[in-house]
Amino acid sequence: MLGKILAHKRAELSFKKKRCPQSRLEASLHLAPAPRPFAQALRLPGKVRIIAEIKRASPRGPIRPDADPVKVARLYQRGGAAAVSVLVDERFFGGKPAFLRFVRREIDLPLLYKEFVLDPYQVYEARLLGADAVLLIARLLRTEELKALKDLATSLGMDSLVEVHSRDDLQKALAVGAELIGINNRDLATFRVSLQTTRLLRPLIPPEVIVVSASGISSPLALTCLREWKVDAALIGEALMTAPDPKKKLVELVAAAEGGEGSCPE
Repeated sequence: MLGKILAHKRAELSFKKKRCPQSRLEASLHLAPAPRPFAQALRLPGKVRIIAEIKRASPRGPIRPDADPVKVARLYQRGGAAAVSVLVDERFFGGKPAFLRFVRREIDLPLLYKEFVLDPYQVYEARLLGADAVLLIARLLRTEELKALKDLATSLGMDSLVEVHSRDDLQKALAVGAELIGINNRDLATFRVSLQTTRLLRPLIPPEVIVVSASGISSPLALTCLREWKVDAALIGEALMTAPDPKKKLVELVAAAEGGEGSCPE
């Protein structure tokens, strides 16, 4: 599935560049809203901040295909999210780049451009849409590519959430000086999920780096574990999008993330 996604993404990029050259994006950057501090919003000692994700579908199928991204974003802001992740891939995740622009106009929270970023073009697109941070997946990029994309994002005033799933990924992220690392509990090759990925990788990350755990986080107990493991933030999408009342579910998870009762089982 990952190979299929990447092949589609490369073809999509080729089409986008012909329709709207990168030079045109660069020339339009002055129209973009000023970036908001994304990483800064995720660090609150002793608590886990929540990045709530707008995710209408996944490669496994529809989740909430008719969800209005603006309405969902407003619910997330009222429910206590620290930031919002907007999936912009249309074919596999039911998103659209325009969703990020729409959401930016309506809420005050910092926004993550969630995409399979392979090219500088996408970083410029993210900033023009109003993103405050971009996702960079370490396993998809050579070290020099990862550094170049991270440096470009920084030059445009955005943070980079560098995603890792293994020790090799983490070594690459640290080599490029990542200040914000996301541990994906889902293996992109098999799509299997285990929160133990975060438990095993977290101790290998320097304390000054902000750490986000993503995938498979759906219960107060999971947030309790992340808090005990000294994780700064959790990215949560499906658990919110599949809930009958996403705001109520978010409020429940925020309460656990900020110091609910109980402890993580060994």
